[in-house]
Amino acid sequence: MSNSWILIETFGDGEPSVIGVGSSPKSFVPPRKVLRSSTSREEAVAAVAEALSTGAVVDRLSKDRVRRVVAEPLQTFAARTHGAWVWLGQRDETPPPRHAAGAWQFNLTNSTASGSDDLLDLYRVPQDERETQRALAGAFTRLVTNRDESEAMAKIVQSAPGTTHQAVWTVRRDDGELRAAHFSCRMIAEDGVSGTEVILRGITHDIGPAGEINIAPPPTILEHRVLEASTKEGEYRALVNLRTLNLLRWYNSEPAPDICWENLPGEPVPAIHPDDVPIAKQMSNALARERANGVLRFRTLDGNWKPMTIDAVLVSLDQHTTAALVTLTELCK
Repeated sequence: MSNSWILIETFGDGEPSVIGVGSSPKSFVPPRKVLRSSTSREEAVAAVAEALSTGAVVDRLSKDRVRRVVAEPLQTFAARTHGAWVWLGQRDETPPPRHAAGAWQFNLTNSTASGSDDLLDLYRVPQDERETQRALAGAFTRLVTNRDESEAMAKIVQSAPGTTHQAVWTVRRDDGELRAAHFSCRMIAEDGVSGTEVILRGITHDIGPAGEINIAPPPTILEHRVLEASTKEGEYRALVNLRTLNLLRWYNSEPAPDICWENLPGEPVPAIHPDDVPIAKQMSNALARERANGVLRFRTLDGNWKPMTIDAVLVSLDQHTTAALVTLTELCK
């Protein structure tokens, strides 16, 4: 174990836990379960604490000066440390190459997502295409999700502090390669500009080529609903949070053209026309009884408003949580 890199998360105020050893995912395991030696464990935990407080790489000798201790922090663009890779070896030993991992966070209150350069390195995103923050739905554009997607979306909708989630999903990197990635995250309540905000702190860990990892289980209820409905030309399908009317992600289609949804710098803020918000809320309420349809205007990239026909059905994310599966269709000109 001493020759393997150990991935330790520091998402919350509790004790750090192990979420990866080498390329093997771990399920929020206490360090004592991985590092049996109390001396090694104390050195690892101390190195993580030092990396957490300074935000800098730790590379030093152990107290007995026999071993080398290395801790490499994983930080978001906001410089918040979400965890660290830790390695312990002989004092004259060189650490082996480690797998890619990157920190990220979702602001579930504001429906925004932010990552890190480590994460964008993992995704192979070109330097001139990197954004420090975007809409929450933008975080799913590179992901081929697993059978637990409904569970994950339900947790996002519920936004309950203390909630954790882990999953192995496929990442479609920008260079076209499919990689298996282990996602670990925890929801935290934090003081924000306008009051308490729920933040989902996470780390993505590249565990190898997707074809070598078993990630093709049966589809869920939500996936059945999506796959049964064929997307026609001019139709765009999305999953929408009924509580906030915010886009959760696009499904089985490209994003609707010209519509603001990514919340990128220099673009107008995504929005439904103020006069149409009551109509959208009425449609949302009606979904408890029946399908809902109508016409809503969405803000466009040039700052105008684009009307689209909306057809929405209720989908179950879990036993207690629902969302809207929405089909947007461009109006005939």
